[in-house]
Amino acid sequence: MRPATFWTALTTLVASSLVSASSLHRRHCHHSHHNHNHTTSKCNFHHSKSPTCWGDHSLSTNWYDEVPHTGVTREYWLEVQNGTAAVDGVERIVLTVNGTVPGPTIIADWGDNVVVHVHNALENNGTSIHWHGLRQNYTTQHDGVASVTQCPVAPGESITYRFRAEQYGHTWYHSHFATQAWNGVFGGILINGPCSAPYDEDKGVLFLNDWFHNTTDALWSTAAAGSPPVAQNGLINGTNVYGSGGKRFETVFTAGKRHRIRLVNGAIDTHYKFMIDNHKMQVIAADLVPIKPYTTDVLSVGIGQRYDVIVEADQDGGDFWLRAYPDMACSAENEMVDDIKGIVRYNSSSREEPTSAAYSFTEDCLDEPMSKLVPYVALDAESPVKEENFDLGFTVTTDGMFKWTLDGTDLMSDWGVPTLRQSLIDLSVFKTASNVVELNQKEAWVYFVIENGAAALGLTHPIHLHGHDFFVLAQEANANYTTSTPLQLKNPPRRDVAMLPANGYLVIGFVTDNPGVWLMHCHIGWHASQGFGLQVVEREAEIPPLCEIDSLDSTCAKWQRYAALKGILQDDSGI
Repeated sequence: MRPATFWTALTTLVASSLVSASSLHRRHCHHSHHNHNHTTSKCNFHHSKSPTCWGDHSLSTNWYDEVPHTGVTREYWLEVQNGTAAVDGVERIVLTVNGTVPGPTIIADWGDNVVVHVHNALENNGTSIHWHGLRQNYTTQHDGVASVTQCPVAPGESITYRFRAEQYGHTWYHSHFATQAWNGVFGGILINGPCSAPYDEDKGVLFLNDWFHNTTDALWSTAAAGSPPVAQNGLINGTNVYGSGGKRFETVFTAGKRHRIRLVNGAIDTHYKFMIDNHKMQVIAADLVPIKPYTTDVLSVGIGQRYDVIVEADQDGGDFWLRAYPDMACSAENEMVDDIKGIVRYNSSSREEPTSAAYSFTEDCLDEPMSKLVPYVALDAESPVKEENFDLGFTVTTDGMFKWTLDGTDLMSDWGVPTLRQSLIDLSVFKTASNVVELNQKEAWVYFVIENGAAALGLTHPIHLHGHDFFVLAQEANANYTTSTPLQLKNPPRRDVAMLPANGYLVIGFVTDNPGVWLMHCHIGWHASQGFGLQVVEREAEIPPLCEIDSLDSTCAKWQRYAALKGILQDDSGI
């Protein structure tokens, strides 16, 4: 038995080299506007002096085609545990990673290999861990989605995930089993690499979450009937006040210095407007895509999205509110709607409550404008070989369960027989309920048009695609998509979560360059459990050599035994 002290965010370097001169080259249909000559002299990264450098690579490197080969493996041990905590002063049951909410941050360098051992120490829950936004290039089995790429890990059992850090920036990991993530099973991922603007201090990952004083399991019956549960609070990096209890998140700025903050919206049903009073934010990345920097005072952050910002401490000292406002155009009701706040202090010994005023903003649940999200590595979209159109709708079952549908089908994937395993058994037949889109052509452009018309209740939805950064080609609220709708093909925004606007449409494009089974779903946790999703089975004939079938089957056999013993019945979409 491994000693308990090992169940920490233990990192083992099995090689000590930093970024090396060698690289992994791949041939994809991604053509950069930048011309690179890697025979030039090495330029070493420095956060304030040379932020765009990274050894023999740089911010201009097209990371879809070329990744540093570091020879380094980062190894972590994570344990999912039962517990109780009073993160806002009100004690409740929580599920934790290594005993904390959020869990420990996974840290690696661009190009490193990452190995994460996950042990399920829960009393009566399966689990799986998804590495949100990491493309899992040719490692589909390690995407960590119960019912899609694996069976749930049964209590008392373990699983090992292995993947390459081919992107850089920050993101997060979270459970992808039912609504377990929002009971506390999540944490940050930080992959060191170049960036598009200089900074002086890295403040790390900053989570924005909504919070309930009951478990999501207890609230599921309310949500399943079509009534979004009311949140009691919101958390900033796992803390806030409530009534007379709890505490504020606090951070200290050094006057005159530039501070990098890595935002993650980890909520289940809250779109946030983020700001720091009296300060501007320089935005340098959207999700895991570096962008040309732009400045704003309010940032619109959808569920599952990440933004990398640099904030200059340009005030003459003092204390300022850091605010996360639920955008009530699409978010769950929240008892603390105006009081989800942290404090930025210029003097660490200060205990004063800020008196600063908030910036004004519009409640619209829209993404940041496409015109502002300009990728630093410029790539153009090409005409599609295939275009798929999906109309969002809903249905209510005879027993009163609310279900979201895409073209009339609500996703239902089987915990006991994941889609990846099905793809290995039979190369042609999937159940209708699996909502599978088969894309078998290699290196082909595909467009997905998602229409959110009157039949979909006029709500906004964050759409997340696994296995890819997609190109945002068009996005508009209160409008109909037609064949004459203009598409942005020249260096459009790229990311892995984009908002599907209310009464409007979203058009995304991607290249079939990553064989595997990939989920696309709404990242509102209730909606995903209510069937809002589909599965992309990409280049199916190439999937079997990428899989460790014995490992896949072993996890499934243990889950099936546990489910039979405990009489576990799947009561949601499986994702």
